Amino acid sequence: MSHKFHPTSLREYDIRGIIGETLGAEDAYAIGRGFSTLLGRAGGKKVAVGYDGRTSSPMLEEALIRGINDSGLDAVSVGMGPTPMLYYAEAVLEEVDGGIQITGSHNPANYNGFKMVFQGRPFFSADIQTLGTMAAAGDWAEGTGSASTLDIMDQYVARIAEAAPDKPFRIGWDTGNGAAGPVVERLVKLLPGEHYTLFTEVDGKFPNHHPDPTEEKNLADLKALVAEKQLDFGLAFDGDGDRIGAIDGQGRVIWGDQLLQIFAEDVLADVPGATIIADVKASQALYDRIAELGGQPLMWKTGHSLIKSKMKEVSSPLAGEMSGHIFFKHDYYGFDDAIYAGLRLMRASAQLGKSVTELRSAMPEMINTPEMRFQVDESRKFAVIDEVLARLSAEGADVNATDGARVNTADGWWLLRASNTQDVLVARAEASSEAGLERLMAQIDAQLAASGLERGENVGH
Repeated sequence: MSHKFHPTSLREYDIRGIIGETLGAEDAYAIGRGFSTLLGRAGGKKVAVGYDGRTSSPMLEEALIRGINDSGLDAVSVGMGPTPMLYYAEAVLEEVDGGIQITGSHNPANYNGFKMVFQGRPFFSADIQTLGTMAAAGDWAEGTGSASTLDIMDQYVARIAEAAPDKPFRIGWDTGNGAAGPVVERLVKLLPGEHYTLFTEVDGKFPNHHPDPTEEKNLADLKALVAEKQLDFGLAFDGDGDRIGAIDGQGRVIWGDQLLQIFAEDVLADVPGATIIADVKASQALYDRIAELGGQPLMWKTGHSLIKSKMKEVSSPLAGEMSGHIFFKHDYYGFDDAIYAGLRLMRASAQLGKSVTELRSAMPEMINTPEMRFQVDESRKFAVIDEVLARLSAEGADVNATDGARVNTADGWWLLRASNTQDVLVARAEASSEAGLERLMAQIDAQLAASGLERGENVGH
């Protein structure tokens, strides 16, 4: 039997689609068959499976496990919970050689998808394309596997709680009706201090706000809570708990690259001279701060799987993205766990002897744009970046081409890159003055115009 994936369900870093349109039970079954066939051929025997709180997740889990079993491998379901709990299960459970989390991440309620780990490494890009090729050819192993369940949540919560310092904090937690809710409710009972939670009841329709903490409008309830209770800081999580958002005691957002500045200071005190990785969208202030602290800053491509792979390659203890994915290999497992990152923020504050608000206030105030995303034809998005790089090279510009074009000028820097998961171009700019930022934006506009495009309307995430 062969199966053809809908082409829009194959992504660069995971598999994602709209339920009933580009993703359904048949796809989940095929993913289970293909993934387990590859894992079995590599000597694996068991797959851990988890799912988020979306209404379509149980249906997809049933089909996924059926696919795993029909390819001869055993499946152990760790149930509903955040993606990092599935990563944790794959890392610590004996005889488990791979893991699949059913999740739509930070996307709207009608989306769902799959994030995968294969014998301890990210499973992405060409791996995912291989699943499509195997499905089309019906290239699947045949067999009969078993299905079991395991409640690992308490074990997972106890493990991440080990990162908490003895110092009591007063913190607000907003899980946005996502899968991190039950974990946070159990976790705060183990922590010293006072803890106030918002929207911890799992609801796949996300009735209170969209589960993406990297958009400031989604932090409004958390800001109100921190102000009302005069808390030390607030933490927020996306729908599957692998992206963190944070605000300080004054209600200021602490963006992903600013969190990395705090974490880097703490980690480099323990691992002097270590390489710290951030994506190409991060502020220059972060790279400068890592160097100032004696670390080795490394700019890398955007994408949680790409960052995880690079961490392993260069033995980095810490990495992160503007999107709120933070990866700790220092005292943890090297995967992106936003709840663990929240505890490491407590720990960093205690270790450094400064409040989170003081740490945020000490950072230079840069003038920058948010991440801007502009529609472009899928067939043109990478070609446009190639054209931009060619023109910049001819002009002798100072360009970092790690992921798109990041151009350094006397005013600051600007970035233009093609999204790996959508038909959009992504732009960002940062300067030391408003006038400088305007000049940088004019350079972006000029490059787009030279390729027959204009910035147009920001289409968001």
